Amino acid sequence: MNRNRFHSASTFSEYLETVEKNRELWHALARRAAVDEETRQRARAIPGRWNVIALTEDWCGDAINTLPVFDRLAEVAGNIELRVLLRDENPDLMDAHLTNRTSRSIPVLIVYDEAFRERGWWGPRPAPIQEWVMTEGMKLDPADRYREVRRYYARDRGRTALDEFLRVLERAAADD
Repeated sequence: MNRNRFHSASTFSEYLETVEKNRELWHALARRAAVDEETRQRARAIPGRWNVIALTEDWCGDAINTLPVFDRLAEVAGNIELRVLLRDENPDLMDAHLTNRTSRSIPVLIVYDEAFRERGWWGPRPAPIQEWVMTEGMKLDPADRYREVRRYYARDRGRTALDEFLRVLERAAADD
């Protein structure tokens, strides 16, 4: 990643204007995305400026449920800039951030410092629901599995994803 590639990537707002699949859901969740005050303060307390690339595609249900809250976090934190790239158009980045070293699962958020050195990454979904999907969820047919995943996101409202992502940033800042 370099400065030019990062800044040529879409902002989340620009990305929202291009989504075709699940367009209404993307926009509805973006309007409702919220970050509580404790999470805002935690993000603001992380020293440095952080550049974050989200790899995604508009059909991804996990992205629909997490990217709006990550964008809201970046908006309120002041020290995080979020940009969006499409997974299928950026195989170099995707292949360097495979889930379990085999799967091109998205979304993936890649954290870069001010010099655009990679400092960590998060994805493709919060650990509790990822663990469930990979164990109990795989025993269900896909429709039932995805219904349970949607229920999880409706209950959690991005809190776990934000917590896990902030831990990535906090570790990166502590390593400086």
